[in-house]
Amino acid sequence: MLHPLHHALTHPDKPAVIMAEGGQVITYRELEDRSNQVAQLLRALGLQSGDHIALMLENHPRYFEICWGAHRAGLIYTAMSTRLTEGEVSYIVDDCGAKAVVSSRAMAGAVQHLGTACPGVAHWLMLDVTPDNAPEGWTAYETALARQPAMRIADELAGGDMLYSSGTTGRPKGVFVPPQATEIDAASPMTDILIGLYGMSSDSVYLSPAPLYHAAPLRYTLGAQRLGATVVVMAHFDAEAYLRLVEHYRITHSQLVPTMFVRMLKLPQDSRRRYDLSSLRCAIHAAAPCPVAVKQQMIDWWGPVLWEYYAGTEGNGVTMVDSAQWLTHQGTVGRAVIGEIKICDDETGELLPPGQSGSIYFANGRPFAYHNDPAKTQGSTHPQGWTTLGDVGYVDAEGYLYLTDRKAYMIISGGVNIYPQEAENVLINHPQVADCAVLGVPNDEFGEEVKAVVQPREMADAGPELEQALIAYCREHLSHIKCPRSIDFEAELPRHATGKLYKRLLKDRYWAGRGSKIV
Repeated sequence: MLHPLHHALTHPDKPAVIMAEGGQVITYRELEDRSNQVAQLLRALGLQSGDHIALMLENHPRYFEICWGAHRAGLIYTAMSTRLTEGEVSYIVDDCGAKAVVSSRAMAGAVQHLGTACPGVAHWLMLDVTPDNAPEGWTAYETALARQPAMRIADELAGGDMLYSSGTTGRPKGVFVPPQATEIDAASPMTDILIGLYGMSSDSVYLSPAPLYHAAPLRYTLGAQRLGATVVVMAHFDAEAYLRLVEHYRITHSQLVPTMFVRMLKLPQDSRRRYDLSSLRCAIHAAAPCPVAVKQQMIDWWGPVLWEYYAGTEGNGVTMVDSAQWLTHQGTVGRAVIGEIKICDDETGELLPPGQSGSIYFANGRPFAYHNDPAKTQGSTHPQGWTTLGDVGYVDAEGYLYLTDRKAYMIISGGVNIYPQEAENVLINHPQVADCAVLGVPNDEFGEEVKAVVQPREMADAGPELEQALIAYCREHLSHIKCPRSIDFEAELPRHATGKLYKRLLKDRYWAGRGSKIV
């Protein structure tokens, strides 16, 4: 029963998707019929199993029918960030070898002129337009779909996604993980986790507050639909709106990122107390390390419903920890549930004992490759065949993993290794800080020095007085060498909609002309 097609038979009128802002509902019968039409359309366009398509869509009610249609046609689909420029979009479309691109009227400004830049694309499909007002070279998606029968294609074969890294430390790369089974309704490690650890079922109501083009929101929502759950999709995250939706739809499961926690915690107390959150059984979070104080406050507020995991788009390994385990191992991202953790010395590759930080590798995990980049694939692979996402951390004697930082962000000042995540975790808890980033900037004597870039809650507060107050606050909690020597203020930091910080863009400003530290 691990596919929407089964739930369309048993519960055809049950909502598969509810769009939070407008309340639009797509039932399981509609999802099944439309995904069949998508598969029929893809075959009519000449696309066969193993071919690639690309999606450039906002959180659109038709997102899921396209993914399920591509999946059952054996295609590899690449969902692209809506924040990309036209040049970035054309790079991904060319790199993934897409034969068709699906977009929408809302995204037309970023995609409508891609034809000449992407000669390999044979078909351009746009939602929310008619044949009369579609941009030149584009086909009206709904019109083309309506011509197709809602019957299953004769040659169904499971496809999958090939998503691109967010590019926080360089140009994005496609991550290809081969499908594990050919049957479209086969079980997967994702469904095993949803059922076995998170207790998700057909009775669950899942709230997705993040962009669907990102790996976790896309895979978790599709996983919920495999189980017959109802998925509620927010167009954009808003802290108080999220709480209101939990109460209104009696949300049982959700997946968030730490920046969302921070924004909710900084709501006025009366807003936080206004909503009934008692239906929440499981609040899953990942994407970035969660400061200990932030997570403790969330558990105090929501109860022991938080589950944290550490993983990447690559899917090479996964760690998990529930609230009870975390409270006795504060700061951990859990123990391995997929793969086996190996902590290795950066220079020698030798295994390190518990308590010592090094590069985090997974052994016996799922294989993956960076599309069109064998050098990057090789660079992420240990001589023993283990693979890494480029993060640094350590395990304790019980096998719990603790993240230190990304290797690319480590600051080396006077020969001392400094992990900026420590200072970031302190600064974000200051009442006048909305967001922050800590990075290494040039220092002629020490090579690098620690700097913070802070987004204050009120930009009018930015200035020398707040700078000194924040430096002093940081020094109350950390060794002085780990604390920023100076602070710059920005109205908004370049953060990905999924919560990841584009620290590379900040570093570029300070290391221009000294490219060895621009990552």
